[in-house]
Amino acid sequence: MKMNIKEVEANRHITDLIELSALWEAENSCRGYVKNGADEFEGKRVFAAFDGEKVVGYLFGCGEKAKNSSSVMPDGTEYFEVDEIYVLPEYRGKGIGKKLFEHAEKALKDEYGFIMLSTATKDYKKILHFYIDELGMEFWHARLFKIL
Repeated sequence: MKMNIKEVEANRHITDLIELSALWEAENSCRGYVKNGADEFEGKRVFAAFDGEKVVGYLFGCGEKAKNSSSVMPDGTEYFEVDEIYVLPEYRGKGIGKKLFEHAEKALKDEYGFIMLSTATKDYKKILHFYIDELGMEFWHARLFKIL
């Protein structure tokens, strides 16, 4: 497996990105996840993992500026908000998600003070292990719910 991680122009790989997003929706691993259309990638920075010519994972998001000081981040703080990170199931457990994140981190470090993301999954223990233990992110905020 020849894995290559790089920042890409979304429009050059839009069909692949939308296809991966549709596969994620079909997994039903998140409550309420709906596949992306091309418009969700517009104006975003996209990092993709390739096995040869095949896109097998992606991370995308954009720069933001915190509004209204909160317990999460002071007003005016510039950060990169990760919208999504996804890797095909057959490629998971090989460090690809970590490599995507690390590539984005290196590309963004001179522009932003933080990388921030929200996550939704039915397997919170696995995802927290990935983000905290594998990527070294810190836990700052949680939004919980209970189905009635």
